[in-house]
Amino acid sequence: MQHLLRLADEKRLRVVERNGRTRGGYDPTTRTIRLSPGMSLRTTRSVLAHELGHASLGHVPAPTPAIRAHQERRADEWAATRLITPRAYAEAEEMRGPHLASLAFELEVTIELVTAYQRLLRQSLLAAG
Repeated sequence: MQHLLRLADEKRLRVVERNGRTRGGYDPTTRTIRLSPGMSLRTTRSVLAHELGHASLGHVPAPTPAIRAHQERRADEWAATRLITPRAYAEAEEMRGPHLASLAFELEVTIELVTAYQRLLRQSLLAAG
């Protein structure tokens, strides 16, 4: 978690705890990441990494649902690659099997980030094969 907060600081982003419609959000105008209070550490670090992904990828409010969905996938993938290492994923899958919630618990991330990581693995396997 500290490395994510340091990254936000390096990028000159402000991180605040405040309720909203979703668990988190990124406002490119104010360079602010909003996190909902009361989330578990696992969820907080996943949401913070996801919102840092939006900031790092230069996302702005999307004009269409399709673009928004694409941005959300990209932010999840960015976050997954910062919080899940290949070794940690392999060890978690060996220990827990393919069950998404168990993998998320073991890796200390949300299910969304496990799904994004698996999507990236499939893409790299397809590109290599």
